[in-house]
Order: sequence, then C-alpha cells, then structure tokens
Amino acid sequence: MSGVRAFALPDLGEGLTESELVAWRVSVGDRIELNQIVADVETAKAVVELPSPFAGVITALHAEPGETVEVGAPLFSCETGDGAPAGGSDEGGADASGSAGPEADAQAEPKREPTLVGYGAAADRGPRRRQRAASPGSGASGAGAGEASAATFGTEASRRGERPRSTPPVRRLARELGVELDAIEGTGERGLITRDDVERAANAVQAPSAAAATAPRPAAGERPAETRIPIRGVRKHTAAAMVRSAFTAPHVTEFLTVDVTATMELLRGLREDRAFAGHRITPLAVVAKAVCLAAARTPEVNARWDEEAQEIVQFAGVNLGIAAATDRGLVVPVIPGAERMTLVELADAIGALAETARAGRTSPAELSGGTMSITNIGVFGIDAGTPILNPGEAAILATGQVRRLPWEHRGEIALREVMTLSLSFDHRLVDGEQGSRFLGDVGRVLREPGLALTM
Repeated sequence: MSGVRAFALPDLGEGLTESELVAWRVSVGDRIELNQIVADVETAKAVVELPSPFAGVITALHAEPGETVEVGAPLFSCETGDGAPAGGSDEGGADASGSAGPEADAQAEPKREPTLVGYGAAADRGPRRRQRAASPGSGASGAGAGEASAATFGTEASRRGERPRSTPPVRRLARELGVELDAIEGTGERGLITRDDVERAANAVQAPSAAAATAPRPAAGERPAETRIPIRGVRKHTAAAMVRSAFTAPHVTEFLTVDVTATMELLRGLREDRAFAGHRITPLAVVAKAVCLAAARTPEVNARWDEEAQEIVQFAGVNLGIAAATDRGLVVPVIPGAERMTLVELADAIGALAETARAGRTSPAELSGGTMSITNIGVFGIDAGTPILNPGEAAILATGQVRRLPWEHRGEIALREVMTLSLSFDHRLVDGEQGSRFLGDVGRVLREPGLALTM
C-alpha cells in the first residue's frame, strides 16, 4: 500500500506569510531522500533552501518559479510508499475524507531548519503571483499529475469562492500568449480554465484597434519607453516597512559636520600596527562604537514606542543595525549586544555582516531585533541625507563621505578630513535636546577618539 504526502510551505521565520519560489531542485518523477533540498524560495528577508521531510518519488509540483506561495499551501506532493497517505489518497488524487494533512505531517516528522543560499544562483523568477489553495489533497502519480493536481485545486477554489485554477500546460500557454489567467472565467469542469479559454482570450486581445495598428513602433535597437520591474522579495518588504515608518513615526533630522582627522589618523595607525593585522577597522566601526557610547548617555534614542500599552520601552542593550546595499535591495542585519564589544570586535562583526549580506545568506533572525541603526551613505560619495527609521526604532544615523576640505583648525585654515552626520529620530520618543545631545556625543568621539576613554 502506498501513500502520497503533500509538503506544505512552512513559516520560515518571524511570522512571514508567503514566499516566492525561486527554483526547483527536483522534477516530477524524481526520487528524493530525507532532507534532500527540493527548492529555493525567497522570503521578504532571505533566500533559503527547503529540505524534504520525507523520502519518496515526486508526483506533483504545485508552483512554478516566480510564483508566490502562501505559508501552509502545498508546494509539492511525494509518493512515500509508507502506506500512510497525508494530504492525498493512495491513488494520488484528492482525499475528500478529511485527512490530517500537512499539519499532521509536521507533527510526525522532526522539524528541519531551512538553509540559506546565495542569491546570485537564483533561477529565472517571472513576475507572476498565485495564491495557492491551502488544501492538502493535491497529489497525483504517474502521467497527468499536473492535470489531477489542478483539478483538485479547482475544486477547492470553487468551494471557497476563489478563482479556479488551471493545469501547468495551460498556464504555460497563457504565458506564451500574454494572457492573464485571473481575467478568464473557466469553462471546464468546476470552473477549470482550459486551452480553449486561453486561446479565445488571446484572440480577443490580438484584435488591435486602427489607432493601435498605425501607432509608430520603436526602431530596432531602440530602448522601450518604459521598463516594468516586479516588486517582490526584499524590495517589497523594505518598501512596506519604509512607508509604515514614514507615516507612523514623526521624523526629525539633524545634521552635524565633524572634523574627523584624528579618527582617520588613528585608523591609519591601527592598519600599520601588526597587532591588528587581519582586522579591517573602518570609520564605520568607529562610528558604531561612538553610537554605543553616546546611547548609554542618552538612552531615549535606544527605545521603541508601544502603541497598545501607550508606553515608551527603553532597551538595556544596543542591538545595532547596519544597513547594507545588496543586489536584492537594502537589508539591515543586526549586531546583538553591540555596546559590549570592543572597536576591533565591532569591526569584525560589521565586516562579517556585510559579506554575508552581499552573498545573500543573511538569515531572517539576523535581520530582526534591532534597536537602532546606522546607514553609511558615504560609500556612494554622498555627504548627508534624511534617513527613514526602521519600524520600531527611535533613531537612525547616516554617515557621509570623508572629504578633505579647508577647515578652521587652531585658529587657522587647514586641509582637514571632514564628515557629515545625519540623525533622524522619532519625535514621540526623543526630544530635540536629547537628539542633539546624542548627536553631539557621537561627533565628539569622532573629533577626538581619546574622549571615548572618559565616556
């Protein structure tokens, strides 16, 4: 006796509700082993590898690369041959008797953590989005697995009033003809969208008006008037977070330009000291140390606003976020307990975070729990800006480029190394006096690093 199990997409951390399928590592008919990686998926924060919680033969894949799958929805079905079907009948069709489904599978199998993967190796990810039905009964074995699976989803969608599904060949045809399935009413059994439905929709679209037929077309090699880029993954998460922050927290930004010549001389001396060989200590590391020291003197900047309790929550330690630009968008990995670290430890932690972020291997846990942040816009040749707070944080500091400028020094004009600091803070938690005191303390440490010994 054999059984078909449906693997439901798990919550990959921090209450995420959906993931985008980046690439399959398996195909229908492949035999897989326990813990074998079957797919790469991208959450709002990271790209992860999904291991299979059971061994068997793949009978159906319920999503295609580029599709967004809801947490709890079936991702693939597998013939396990253990005689204990979960999420499907012995024949591989839908189990209408109310089987235990993916939840029971999760309890029966040991929990396995997904593994982070590099983003650069991601396969093609088209701009499609499908909200997969959460029914566990979607398996199919042998030939026609896709058809049986789609029919099952169509049945479940019909019961819940959702738009019916289609088979993989029909979805492929729709993509080739440029037809949006969401705009088609299916004429097949239980509302299933058929090839005829897609072809009729394509013919309707391809009947151009006279104006469209005579409209000038771009010359060969000419760039189109516009390019559309789907918003998903990290960029989608960042956009939503920034909008929420901008329209929730009343932002105030202050600027301070500082003579950091002494700091730069210190760093040059450390680079020449063999005792610090192997450590890349940068101006950003000194800024991070200064932020931790200044936050101890002005704890209001290391806090959050609890709307429900109507309380200000001040944190005992600094979980310092360091903004990093990656190919996937902006991410802000966190250094927990940064206030307890030495300058060298902070430099090493910042270097490790940046390397991991650029490789696309930052885990969701490493992107959570920050209490305040730093963003280094100086690496782009920018002097100052008005950074937006990360949601739940009271302050963010932007560091500008270090420039050699004419500057007053000891009563004379001299070429000095100068940096501009930009501090944005939530005015509900931080008053102007508190924000100014904090920014002034950071500037004093950068102006004269020896002052850190007195703070």
